[in-house]
Amino acid sequence: MLCLDDFYKDGDDPTLPRRNGQVDWESPHSWDAPSAVEIIAQLARDGRADVPVYAIGADRRVATRTFDVAGSPLFVAEGIFAAEIVEECRRRGLLAGAYALRRPRGATFLRRLARDLSEQRKAPRVLIRRGVALLRAEPAVLRRQMGLGAEAARAREVLRRVAGLLAGHPHG
Repeated sequence: MLCLDDFYKDGDDPTLPRRNGQVDWESPHSWDAPSAVEIIAQLARDGRADVPVYAIGADRRVATRTFDVAGSPLFVAEGIFAAEIVEECRRRGLLAGAYALRRPRGATFLRRLARDLSEQRKAPRVLIRRGVALLRAEPAVLRRQMGLGAEAARAREVLRRVAGLLAGHPHG
């Protein structure tokens, strides 16, 4: 599983979008789409690549790690901005499927809040305020992802489709 959230730009990058004087981390422009596509292409070509490790609390990439698909016919790239690169990955022949998870909004809010609090990503009041804003924005985000070429589906359906993709590829 390639975590595309590790491709956020560093917090001091002058190209970061701003809203009300603050970095707008919910904007796809806060993310390095060209680098993500190049890494996906390298993984498809070579089977391995050095990928960034992003620390949300520090607002920056703090390391790299080797990501190895170990001969797998497919790998999953996931992240809130994944749909932003669907068209380019499809154009390059790198895309087997593109899905946007359709989940109950309340459950997503609680999962995100629990994760962010446990990882101490930001101050609790910031996480709650951000979580409520994301809860409200979620229907628009899903519509945008679908407009960019991702298909909305529940997690069980995505797993079924990925299993179908794997069944159609010879192993080894």
